[in-house]
Amino acid sequence: MTTGAPESTRFFGHPRGLSTLFFTEMWERFSYYGMRGFLILYMTKALGFTDQHAGSVFGNYVGSVWLAAIFGGFIADRWLGQYRSVLFGG
Repeated sequence: MTTGAPESTRFFGHPRGLSTLFFTEMWERFSYYGMRGFLILYMTKALGFTDQHAGSVFGNYVGSVWLAAIFGGFIADRWLGQYRSVLFGG
């Protein structure tokens, strides 16, 4: 016996919003790893940075991405909630 309202399923039997979250996360990962792959090459070849300076900028970029996730998670849990976090973050 099931209780509660039945969920509307649309994407291979999964909840309706899962496909949107999946594709949002997929493109976010694509852009992040794409940027990581080309950032040092762009800085050294096109901008003329030294290898050390390009590595420093790259390290700051990667570190700030991870710190922004921690800070954003705090804001999402404290003030925004699930719906608005996905709406603003996606």
